Amino acid sequence: MMRQSVVSSEMLIPALRKPKIWLVECGVIDNKILGGEFKDIFEARQCIKDQSGAGNNWARGHLGYGPQYKDEIEDKVRQAVEKCDSLQGFFFLHSIGGGTGSGLGSYIIKDLADIYPTVFRFSTCVFPSNDDDVVTSPYNSMLSLNVLIENSDCVLPVDNQALFDIVSRVDQQYAQKEEKKKDIFRDTKADHIKDGSSILDISGKGKKVRHYERENSIVAHVVNNLTCSMRFEGDLNVDLNEITMNLVPYPRMHFLLSSLSPLYNVLNPKFQPRNIDETFKEALDKGNQLIQQANPQESLYLACGLIVRGNKVEISDINRNVEKLQKKLKFVHWNKEGFKVGLCNQPPINMNYSLLALSNNTCIRQIFQRLRQKFLKIYKQKVFVHHYTEFMEQSHFDYCLNNCESVINSYEEMEIKNNNLPLGGLGYGEEEADQYRFRPII
Repeated sequence: MMRQSVVSSEMLIPALRKPKIWLVECGVIDNKILGGEFKDIFEARQCIKDQSGAGNNWARGHLGYGPQYKDEIEDKVRQAVEKCDSLQGFFFLHSIGGGTGSGLGSYIIKDLADIYPTVFRFSTCVFPSNDDDVVTSPYNSMLSLNVLIENSDCVLPVDNQALFDIVSRVDQQYAQKEEKKKDIFRDTKADHIKDGSSILDISGKGKKVRHYERENSIVAHVVNNLTCSMRFEGDLNVDLNEITMNLVPYPRMHFLLSSLSPLYNVLNPKFQPRNIDETFKEALDKGNQLIQQANPQESLYLACGLIVRGNKVEISDINRNVEKLQKKLKFVHWNKEGFKVGLCNQPPINMNYSLLALSNNTCIRQIFQRLRQKFLKIYKQKVFVHHYTEFMEQSHFDYCLNNCESVINSYEEMEIKNNNLPLGGLGYGEEEADQYRFRPII
């Protein structure tokens, strides 16, 4: 059985072993992790901590704490790697708006790219929201994004505001549904799933779960579904190398939008399960995207991955829905059948089935443009720059900005070229083009 190492500035998680933690803030480790409800699944000897964090300064985390703890971090990674039967890749779970996850996290990504150049590096990172309260967040995000562009194989951006909106929307819909039920079935309970059995109930005792913990559970489901093929059998299991091979057409265009369906089962197990057709339809909706304001259906798809989990899902169900999506979504002309489908037989806990959609879509440039705009707003005034020039040259800001703009231009050019093609996308009419198209291959 294979084991996968999963790494972050905050966590290194082999799939079949206890998580390894890297956190600079001493209080977070002692109070929230080693002293919290999850203390039994973490190993204290794998923790690296300091009395203070990077103070919302990417340069301090990257060029200060990074070199300081380099040898210790590499040694703990090596110990975890040696215990793996078949190293699949590294997973990084971190934020790019602060100092520790952004600076130290990107340092670890860059360092492991040098030590393990052939091992895939996946990053699930939290992008800052519009109302982010860290004043230096634009600087940290731009500097961290540069490292992700150059050293990650695949990046799955996440937005706190999008997670908050999803949880709030589902809670509101559940409350409305329960109110209607009271008028009809006052003597019955919607308890087809036992209290405390949900993956969202971290206590296992039916205790009320805090809002941010429910948001975290969505991200946990994304990583869980992405790596399910290494833990469970399936008719069409998808390896991590297949994700990068099929969804990343160009090395620097490796940013994937992620979405889950059904959300109701993920967030509240008392919801009745959706049927499989509704699950596919909802997966690509704007409201299910883990990045706020991202709407892939209005932009150009370069590739799309659909990872299905469930022992009652048939290949015919997948083929039927893929054909529907082909007619609905706009794909780049050289990849009209750009779906990569995986089917794992083991459904998530308390669910009949689940679908993770990974979209390489040109709408991701809007997130980069928003980040660029916020960066220029403060960089033009050169405010707070002196905190960073204590560790690096100011010219590095300009280099990172140019790198970001280069990726934005790549996505824009891809969409412009595709829009300027004749009808059919390959120089002939749509009806004639249809005879050259392949049916979904899964």
